[in-house]
Amino acid sequence: MTRLLALTVGIGLLATLASAGICADSASDYWPTWRGPDATGVAPNSNPPVTWSETQNIKWKAKLPGEGTSSPIVWGERVFFQTAIKTDKIGTPAVETGADGQGQGGSSSPFHGGRNPTNVYKFDLVCLNRKTGKLVWQKTVCEELPHEGHHPTHGFASYSPVTDGKHVWAGFGSRGVHCYDVEGNRKWSRDLGRLKTKMMFGEGSSVALVGDTVIVVMDHEDESFIHALNKNTGETIWKKHRDEVTSWATPVAAEVNGATQVITSATSFVRGYDLKTGDLIWQCSGQTANVIPSPVVGFGKVFCASGFRGSSLQAIELGTTGDLSGTDAVTWQVNEATPYVPSPLLYGDKLYVCSVNRAIVSCYQAETGKANFVKYRLEAVGEIYASPVGAAGRVYFVGRNGVTQVIKWSEKPEVLATNTLDDKFDASAAIAGNELFLKGKEHLYCIATP
Repeated sequence: MTRLLALTVGIGLLATLASAGICADSASDYWPTWRGPDATGVAPNSNPPVTWSETQNIKWKAKLPGEGTSSPIVWGERVFFQTAIKTDKIGTPAVETGADGQGQGGSSSPFHGGRNPTNVYKFDLVCLNRKTGKLVWQKTVCEELPHEGHHPTHGFASYSPVTDGKHVWAGFGSRGVHCYDVEGNRKWSRDLGRLKTKMMFGEGSSVALVGDTVIVVMDHEDESFIHALNKNTGETIWKKHRDEVTSWATPVAAEVNGATQVITSATSFVRGYDLKTGDLIWQCSGQTANVIPSPVVGFGKVFCASGFRGSSLQAIELGTTGDLSGTDAVTWQVNEATPYVPSPLLYGDKLYVCSVNRAIVSCYQAETGKANFVKYRLEAVGEIYASPVGAAGRVYFVGRNGVTQVIKWSEKPEVLATNTLDDKFDASAAIAGNELFLKGKEHLYCIATP
């Protein structure tokens, strides 16, 4: 077991794997959430290809239904993702409700002249065969006219599902949270109200699975909440109000002093909640507006980043309570070249971040904040939305232009390969076994050495 896994306090997904009878040695066949088995972006036992192209190391290439930047997840012989499919039906706007289920006013002003949609969409959960890429099942969780639009580079299916190998949970924000078994049978659905996002940027915070609890963050321009649902029934365990505006970060779990915390990152505060009760344990200010990157946990700290109209990367020590803003609990902080969309990658003792939405990479020692290198430019990748992933001593950066550059896991940047595909990529990669899964605008690729 690596030092990262030995010291990590991000136990939510590892506990899920353990409860399903999956030991660490077999976890290479599983990527149960969009940031991997330990929610850091790392596949610790995998060895995917270093090089590929449209004619090299492509095991299969599957045409995608609909649109969306949902990242794929993998369990055994199944691959899951979410999508939104535009239909020819013209819809009638529904009476809007906020995330508390109560009525609310019209949507916020749109970004760059965006408009409310007029067509009905089908919101689907999709399962493919991992060996062949063939469709196993595709289920419509709901069909409706979205109540507001989205950013031109966003969509209606930016959330990623999570699985424990028996069930799959898919959060569609304003379209509810849904649980299916791996055979495609619906078990339950919950409507948690509609979101009114900032300037119609769109929605995207994925649900998190922590043991027997599904965590859902609903931050928007009206009343914001965090929900804890029973994973088997969908019933509310607790629900807490959040003094936050729209955010898109996915929560992460941590074990601290023998108890599990749920950690969220947003504009006003990074917060730690008690998993059992929902009570607020601590909070810390210091992030920028429009928080999208999800936190990662390790070495007794949580690492949070944001990069809209400012830069912030904080290492917050876990184990204390109250308001930690401006205290020694922030063990180190960086205020330049931090990510807007891509989440950090915690690989071993190194933390990797991009600069805003460019493949300009900085690498820090996670425990101390010592810079290994800062603002190293991956010229071929250019703009990047996908979060980097790591495996076999390598780090993979997937660009929106279809180019992936692979660098060595090292204190000095070294490009090992530059790979180009015909598609465009915003979704983050998944790694399971010795296979790399890249989901583009048009196709899902399974990349593997023959």
